[in-house]
Amino acid sequence: MMNNRIVILDGYTANPGDLSWERLETMGELTVYDRTRPEETVARAKDATIVLTNKVCLWRKELEQLPRLRYVGVLATGYNVVDTEAARERGIIVTNVPAYSTESVAQMVFAHLLTVTNRTEHYAQQIRQGAWTACDDFSYSDTLLTEISGKTFGIVGLGHIGQRVAAIAHAFGMNVIAYTSKPQEALPAYIGKRTMEELLQESDVLSLHCPLTDGTRHLVNAQRLRLMKPSAIIINTGRGPLVNDQDVADALNEGRLRAFCADVLTTEPPAADNPLFKCDNAFMTPHIAWATQEARVRLVDVAISNVRAFLDGTPQNVVC
Repeated sequence: MMNNRIVILDGYTANPGDLSWERLETMGELTVYDRTRPEETVARAKDATIVLTNKVCLWRKELEQLPRLRYVGVLATGYNVVDTEAARERGIIVTNVPAYSTESVAQMVFAHLLTVTNRTEHYAQQIRQGAWTACDDFSYSDTLLTEISGKTFGIVGLGHIGQRVAAIAHAFGMNVIAYTSKPQEALPAYIGKRTMEELLQESDVLSLHCPLTDGTRHLVNAQRLRLMKPSAIIINTGRGPLVNDQDVADALNEGRLRAFCADVLTTEPPAADNPLFKCDNAFMTPHIAWATQEARVRLVDVAISNVRAFLDGTPQNVVC
């Protein structure tokens, strides 16, 4: 077993130092890199039998230069960082960590929604600057405050996260509708199935939870934004390219959309000239919905269990 060389190419985001990789050290010779640039990948993984990666890509050209590699563990649910066809051809097992961040991402959806409707951070800052102290009334407000109960919450995609978001929206007293491949009879009674056009037209809040494919790239674009209410709020915690940044910025600037919230952007880290950064009603977080301590503990635990299962000859969470 100790002949195994295990390399973690970019361990920092999952474990910036508050968790432990110690259990992996009992399974082989372990090397952990916080970050790895593309040009460093082959050199660092060249003698590895097991590689763990989060966002470092292992395409065909890298895999062809890693003759000892037998296993790739993706430190995430999405595994589009690995050329699975090339891995399959070379007999390399690839695994992922499914559903570890469901609760955390769902929580972030509503953190974003309440940022728009209640503006707690804005008012905390206003108080620090003396606005309430200087107010003539017992109550101070300078933004629109909105009650979400009774509003329509639209969801694109009803996987683990989409279903959890639907349940929370229902608990808030919202009318939940969804665009999904699931038949209506397979859905909870509180979720109404809609076409995409109906979803866009009816939603007061639109939350994106579908995978990124050729068919969903720029799902939210200028044409579809015109179908939405000008009072609508869009929340994207799925994948950045699900929306066209410029089209959303134009809708915000022209008053055709109340707010856009996102934890993901098309390019990460984003370019400084991203048009959304200049929009007052665009609220972004830096791809942290998945990164609560509890979710990261689950991620690391399952990733290590995946390696153990592979070494025991019973691989789990296999994607190819």
